[in-house]
Amino acid sequence: MNVGFLQFKPVFGNSAANLNKIEKMSQNIRADLLVLPELSNSGYMFKSKKEVSELSENIPGGPFTQGLINIAKNRNMYIACGLAEKAGGAKCYNSAVLVGPKGYLGKYRKAHLFNDEKIFFKPGNLPFRVFQVKGVKIGMMICFDWIFPEAMRTLSLKGAQVVCHCANLVMPYCQKAMVTRCIENGVFAVTANRTGKEKRGGKSLCFTGGSQVIGNRGELLGSAGKAEQTIKIIAIDPKAALNKNISKRNHLFLDRRVGLYV
Repeated sequence: MNVGFLQFKPVFGNSAANLNKIEKMSQNIRADLLVLPELSNSGYMFKSKKEVSELSENIPGGPFTQGLINIAKNRNMYIACGLAEKAGGAKCYNSAVLVGPKGYLGKYRKAHLFNDEKIFFKPGNLPFRVFQVKGVKIGMMICFDWIFPEAMRTLSLKGAQVVCHCANLVMPYCQKAMVTRCIENGVFAVTANRTGKEKRGGKSLCFTGGSQVIGNRGELLGSAGKAEQTIKIIAIDPKAALNKNISKRNHLFLDRRVGLYV
């Protein structure tokens, strides 16, 4: 399976421009699964709930999601992408969508909101779910979910072989932590981070880039720099993630002592 990430700098508030950038950057690639950053449609630094509502869209009916579906159909690939979701009334979620050549597959709403996200978004209320993509089980999580081992462990226990991690990372720890997440679960992970800076409402954030593909034994299979806007595609063998043995007497899941854990 050819998997990879698209790392770019979204234009705040310009969903059409961001979709156009994704379409142009992905024109000449051959991939089975492409992962895009968190909030790729909107940008990150909102000033008000009104602004969040205006920049969010219905999933899967919204124009950004439909645009991703068109790209997936034209490229014959699957895409996992973060976006701001409007779910009726004043409810907005920091979500990720999975689409493919035949259209919409499903979505995930971010369970662990970071800092000011708690002002603008509702906490995710959907379970961690695994999807079938070309016979491979795929899971999704979003940015700050990385710091909670339960997120990736839950996906892995449900059979995920590849975890799509849509991100807008600002802390310097995640890329290294994802190596541990892959080792402790025996899965592959694709972290698609954004790059660039946003400065709005007297606040500014610098995003860390460093998108990466990590192997099921913690190998760094491919990565991007901090500032570049790029796509990288890596060939992996997802079947390797089915082997949870780390020695002839140790199994990552069967050796768990669930009764002793809090």
